[in-house]
Amino acid sequence: MINTILLSILVGLVLLIILIPLLLVFRVYFHDEHQKEHSILRNYPVLGKARYFIEKMGPELRQYLFNEDNEGKPFSRKEFQQVVVAGKYNSRMIGFGSERPFQEDGFFLVNHMFPTLDEEIRVEQEPKVRTKTYQIDDEKLFSRKEHREDDQIKPYYLQEDDAIVLGNNRAKHPFHVKGVIGQSAMSYGSLGEKAITALSEGLGMAGGTWMNTGEGGLSPYHLKGNVDIIMQIGPAMFGVRTKDGDFSWEEFKDKCNTEQVKAFELKLAQGAKTRGGHLDGEKVSEEIARIRMVEEGQSIDSPNRFKGIDTPQQLLSFLQELRDVGGKPVGMKIVAGSHDEVETLVKAIKDTGIIPDFITVDGSEGGTGASYYELAEGVGLPIFSGLPLVHGLLKKYGLRDETYIIASGKLLTPEKAATALALGADMINIARGFMLSVGCIMAQVCHTNNCPVGVATTDPDLQKALSIEEKKYRVCNYLVSMREGLYYIAEAVGAQSPRGLNQSHLVYKTKESQTYTMDEWLHKV
Repeated sequence: MINTILLSILVGLVLLIILIPLLLVFRVYFHDEHQKEHSILRNYPVLGKARYFIEKMGPELRQYLFNEDNEGKPFSRKEFQQVVVAGKYNSRMIGFGSERPFQEDGFFLVNHMFPTLDEEIRVEQEPKVRTKTYQIDDEKLFSRKEHREDDQIKPYYLQEDDAIVLGNNRAKHPFHVKGVIGQSAMSYGSLGEKAITALSEGLGMAGGTWMNTGEGGLSPYHLKGNVDIIMQIGPAMFGVRTKDGDFSWEEFKDKCNTEQVKAFELKLAQGAKTRGGHLDGEKVSEEIARIRMVEEGQSIDSPNRFKGIDTPQQLLSFLQELRDVGGKPVGMKIVAGSHDEVETLVKAIKDTGIIPDFITVDGSEGGTGASYYELAEGVGLPIFSGLPLVHGLLKKYGLRDETYIIASGKLLTPEKAATALALGADMINIARGFMLSVGCIMAQVCHTNNCPVGVATTDPDLQKALSIEEKKYRVCNYLVSMREGLYYIAEAVGAQSPRGLNQSHLVYKTKESQTYTMDEWLHKV
């Protein structure tokens, strides 16, 4: 009797195992054969489903299985690993040799026959940064044992004589910076409150840096850490506007009275979208709506430019008024598009005598929470083209020593940051490098509010994945490791600090192994 029951159960299970897949296949077959949306499914209902399934998995398959270490966009696996290892272990070590394709065109930093000694560099190493790093105890093919421990690391600050002072001799309250690397503009709303908080606290621990709010305005989460803030003002005036969208001097003065806010940045353009920004309504929570002074749940599109500002002269007049009223440094963010466009702006600066305290030059390869394909792909110059253009024109009009240039656009490793400094930048902005340090896996769904690791989302369920207590240390370690790397490069080229890098420290090599100094290369291009 028992055997009969067991046999019946077994037969039933076998039938279920066979019949359920068959029923699913038949359902798919007859449904897809008669739908009109997808042509391939009408002719090949089952195989067509498999095609779409594999296509959907394509980005993950390429990223984790098929791309080589130096492949992958927007960042290669090697670049991704460099950020993660720097943040987790405070290390940039590699073994055996570089995987860079040396046969390709590219910039190379010029080593000095007699490099700078450690005791000759201009660096401040106190106070030590208290952080937490991981140590690997045992690593095998399918397992790794490691532990996190308290650590004290050297901060790699600039010495006082090399420190950058935004607004010196112009603003009532200048902004002193003891490091050349800071966080580029990332808005609360584009990123969730946990990511913004981890970034704020991590940057605050590292010290000597800044955090740009992005055009979304100043949030309580930007202020969580003891970090200096550059508040960005975009064409939509988020955070400094009336309910009708006009600029509010009262709100601006309120932000000026916030101690951590050290400077303001007028955003004309961003590399990945040289038009107004976009935030999907799904991300616009009640709190974000209150901070930005917009309607909850409604998608937000910023204007392409500041209304009422049509010329460089009008822009500079507004900049001067902000600086006079607020008493704090004010700069601008641009994307270089052509020699004539940039020269018109620089000439207006010269003619009016109104000098921005800094000019942020963003490359077209820069990132964003949401943009349109055609704008991200085709508008504006990459950073290594736009940066020397701005630098050169400021020199031409005798203004180069009157302001600072901040460069941004995929500069997330020390050698890329050093190249930008040598091409004319004074400071470096990084956004996606810091996103990687708080857990971003480059899923490229920032615009959907479905970030799987809780970084670029305001969804509280998805944000559960992000531990502020864990990630703030990785932000801190990544930044300090970047600064250390810049000092190592400065030593190698014979400079005493990253502030000493210039165009004489760069050459450009072609595929044919021809080399050009920067004067030769810039003249050639």
